[in-house]
Amino acid sequence: MNINKSFIHPLAAIEPGVEIGEGTRVWQFCVILPGAVIGSDCNICAHTLIEGKVKIGSRVTVKSGVQLWDGIILEDDVFVGPNVTFTNDLFPRSRQRPEHYSNTIVHSKASIGANATILPGITIGRGAMIGAGAVVTREVPAHAIVKGNPARITGYVHDRTTVSAPVLKGELPKPKMSGIGVVHLVSASDLRGDLVVVELQKNIPFPVNRLFFVMNVPSHHVRGEHAHRECHQLLVCLQGSVSVTADNGQVREEYVLDRPEIGLHVYPMTWAAQYKYSPNAVLAVFASHSYDASDYIRDYEIFLAEVKQ
Repeated sequence: MNINKSFIHPLAAIEPGVEIGEGTRVWQFCVILPGAVIGSDCNICAHTLIEGKVKIGSRVTVKSGVQLWDGIILEDDVFVGPNVTFTNDLFPRSRQRPEHYSNTIVHSKASIGANATILPGITIGRGAMIGAGAVVTREVPAHAIVKGNPARITGYVHDRTTVSAPVLKGELPKPKMSGIGVVHLVSASDLRGDLVVVELQKNIPFPVNRLFFVMNVPSHHVRGEHAHRECHQLLVCLQGSVSVTADNGQVREEYVLDRPEIGLHVYPMTWAAQYKYSPNAVLAVFASHSYDASDYIRDYEIFLAEVKQ
C-alpha cells in the first residue's frame, strides 16, 4: 500500500494494495479496496466506496455518499458532487456480478452535480457539466451542459478561454478565433417574397464538391460534434434557427444562424457542433470535399492531440 505523504483519517478503511498520491486526503468512513489507484492532491470525502478496479487522476474531488465501482475512470481535475450514483450493470440481479465491466470514463475538468445518475459504459467529455439530479443515458460531448431526465444538452460551458458571440437578428459579429469566417450572401425581398443568391465561385471561398441539407432535427439532438482534417464547410440556415459552437482547441465561440443570407465558414481542424434546432430549421452545408470517413475526427481528445501537433 502506497499512501506516503497523504492524509488518511483514522476511521477510513484502506485495504492493502491501494495506491494514493501525495497530498490526497481521505476522510472518515471511506472504504477503498485493493487495486484502486488515486492520484495526488485529491479530496475523497466521508462515506465513499471505491472498488479495486477504479482509477482516479490528480486534483479530483469526490464528495460524500459516492460509490465508484470497478471500471470507473476519473481523469484529472474532475468534480463529483454529493450522492452521485454511478451504475455498473444494465441488467442487475441479486448475487450476480456482471461478466464484463463497461468502463465509465469522466474526462478531465468535467463536473457532475449532486444526485446525478450515470449509466454504465458512458463517456463524459472534457470540461462537461452535468446538472444536479440529471440522469445521463448517453455519451456527453466535451464542454456540454446537460440537465434533466433523460439528460439533454442545454448549452456549452463558457470558461475563461471562451468567447460567446451570438447573432442578434442576423448581424453576425466578426469571429475572434481562427478557424471560423463569416460569409454574406446577396439577398432581396419584395412583395413576391425573399430571394437569396449563392454564386459558388464568387460567394463561397472554396470549391464546392458536395451539398447536403439537415432538417427535422429534434430540438434536443446535437449534430456535427466533429472536426475535418481537410474539408471546408459553409453552414447556411435556410429556415428557422440553429446554434453552432466552434472550437479551435484554444478558444470556443458560439453563434446562432437565423437568416439565410449569412453563412458560417468552418475551416479544417475546427471542432463544430450544431444544436438548439428550431422545429422548422433547415440547414444547408456546402462542403469542399466529397464524403471521406478518414477526414473526420470524431473524438475530441484526438482532435486536441492533432491540433497540438
